[in-house]
Amino acid sequence: MNAHDGDGAQVSTGTTTEPAQAAEPAIPELVIISGMSGAGRSTAAKCLEDLGWFVVDNLPPALIPTMVELGARSQGNVARIAVVVDVRGRRFFDNLRQSLADLEAKHVTRRIVFLESSDDALVRRFESVRRPHPLQGDGRITDGINAERDLLRELRGDADLVIDTSSLNVHELRAKMDAQFAGDEEPELRATVMSFGYKYGLPVDADLVVDMRFLPNPHWVPELRPFTGLNEEVSHFVFSQPGAKEFLDRYTELLQLIAAGYRREGKRYVTIAVGCTGGKHRSVAMSEKLAARLVTEGVETVVVHRDMGRE
Repeated sequence: MNAHDGDGAQVSTGTTTEPAQAAEPAIPELVIISGMSGAGRSTAAKCLEDLGWFVVDNLPPALIPTMVELGARSQGNVARIAVVVDVRGRRFFDNLRQSLADLEAKHVTRRIVFLESSDDALVRRFESVRRPHPLQGDGRITDGINAERDLLRELRGDADLVIDTSSLNVHELRAKMDAQFAGDEEPELRATVMSFGYKYGLPVDADLVVDMRFLPNPHWVPELRPFTGLNEEVSHFVFSQPGAKEFLDRYTELLQLIAAGYRREGKRYVTIAVGCTGGKHRSVAMSEKLAARLVTEGVETVVVHRDMGRE
């Protein structure tokens, strides 16, 4: 066997072995999501994305093996890939069977998830959004549904998992996907804590809004006015006021209850808006403390100060 000393010289040890081979790149796990238009493909894909999968929508089937190969080269950064295949790419659809054969030859672990729904349910969904079926052309919605069923019949027969969404709402579909793909881990909840000023308007994307205007305003303290809630003196002033610490403690407990419900209902993102008059002092200080509490509770959290610096 040959070795090297500290100066890089080769040293013989009296035996020989084959040179070590580099480990082969890990092949990503693959899920192909397909099914009837209007049956919930986008919801299923979003669920996998929230569970940490790398999701590609409407990828031509011929490119699926290339996508897997690129994932294998990512050094483990792309370990799970989900690809949405649907009739929007129907001119490429004939290539799907060849792609599946190529994946099988490369020993790629893949699953096909097929979203199914009754004709009545699909018609109601298309009518509710006032959009035509991708394949109906100049005909009726039912004509497009029938054409799509014919096109997808063989793929449905090959599916590893068929989910009938006829009587499912969005949350129930997400629960089914979680049950299949989340494993034993509880799905993560990600939070954005956003401070804002009421005089600039409510954040339009807020799920929860709390008002810090019940606390004295540091704006009226001359030595604190130039600073923001990121300043230690301002934060100390805010949390020395009656009710500030109690609010933080109790609202954190309330968020624990809400977060558990969000997870059960399949909600993965929440924006918590914390407001005061100008979005500079009280809301900023409270947002920072609240975000720190959420992190200790295992919630992935980012803080955004929407209006700080606008004055």
